Amino acid sequence: MIRKKGIFFFLVVFLIISAAVTVVFCLKKQETPETAAPLQENSAVPSVKPAEQQESDTETPPPIINTAGKNLQERIAPPPEFGRTKAGKNSLTAFLREYPLKKAGKPVLLYNGEEKGNQNAHVAVFKLPLEKEDLQQCADSVMRVYAEYFWKTGQKERISFRFVDGFQAKYTKWRSGYRIRAGESRSFWVSGGARDDSYENFKKYLRMVFAYASTLSLEQESKKIKLSEVETGDIFLNAGSPGHVVMVVDVCSAPDGKKAFLLAQGFMPAQEFHLLKNPLHEDNPWYYVDEVSYPLQTPEYSFEKGSFCRLKY
Repeated sequence: MIRKKGIFFFLVVFLIISAAVTVVFCLKKQETPETAAPLQENSAVPSVKPAEQQESDTETPPPIINTAGKNLQERIAPPPEFGRTKAGKNSLTAFLREYPLKKAGKPVLLYNGEEKGNQNAHVAVFKLPLEKEDLQQCADSVMRVYAEYFWKTGQKERISFRFVDGFQAKYTKWRSGYRIRAGESRSFWVSGGARDDSYENFKKYLRMVFAYASTLSLEQESKKIKLSEVETGDIFLNAGSPGHVVMVVDVCSAPDGKKAFLLAQGFMPAQEFHLLKNPLHEDNPWYYVDEVSYPLQTPEYSFEKGSFCRLKY
C-alpha cells in the first residue's frame, strides 16, 4: 500500500513539472514576434528621409520672364546665380530698369500704327515715344533713349547729338530760340525766335536730329571697347547706309565675375523700341559675355568683331 502511494506521488510531481516546462516554452515562443516587430518598423525609417530630401533639392527655378511685370526690372529676372549690377538713383541703368513696358504679348508697332512684319524678335516693348514720321529708326531710337533720360533727370545741358556732316546740335541752343539750317555741305544755326523749353519744342528738336543723324554719326560719337567692360548704354554698331545698331539696356553679374546683358533696338521703318530675344536661349533673353562669338547673331541682324562701342554722351 505504501509502495502504491509512492508511485502515485511521483506521477503527480512529474505531471506538475511537465506542465510547468510546457507553459514556459509557450511563453517564450509568443515573445519572439512581439520583439521582432519593432525592429522591422525601425529599419524602414532611414529609407524614407533621403527620398524626401532629394525631392526638395530638385525644385524648378522660377522663370526668367514674368509676364505680369510692368517695367524691365519686374518683367525680366536675372539668370540663376546672377544679380543685377548696382545702379545709382539717376543713372541710365535705373532709368531703363524702371521704364514702363507695354503689356506682355503686345506687338511692335510702326510709326503709322501698323504692326511690324516680324513679331517673333522681341520679348517686350518699351513705351518710348515714337514720332509719326518715318524718322525714329535704329540710331534714332538710341538717341531718343538718351535724350529722354537727360530730359527726365534734369540733365538737359547734356542733350547734344552730332549730324552726319559733323554739326553738333545742342538742345540748349535750340531751346534758346535758334534753329538749324541744313545745307548740302554743312549745317549751321540761324535765329529762330523766343526761348521755348516745352516738351513739344523738345520733340521738334529731336525730329530735326533724326533727319540728319544716323549710324554714321553715332560712329563719330563713340569709341570701341571690350565686351568684358559692358555697361548699360553701350552699343553694337555697324555704321553704314544702311547700317544698324542695338543697345545694351541692362547688365547683371555673377559672384565669379561673369556678366550677361539685355539688348534692345528700333529698326526700319521707324518702329517702337523693343527688347530682343537671344536666339540661343528659349525663354531667356540674356546674352552671356562668355558665350558671345562673332558674328554675334541677334534676331534680325549680325554684328562682326570690333562692333562693340561706348557712346561719348
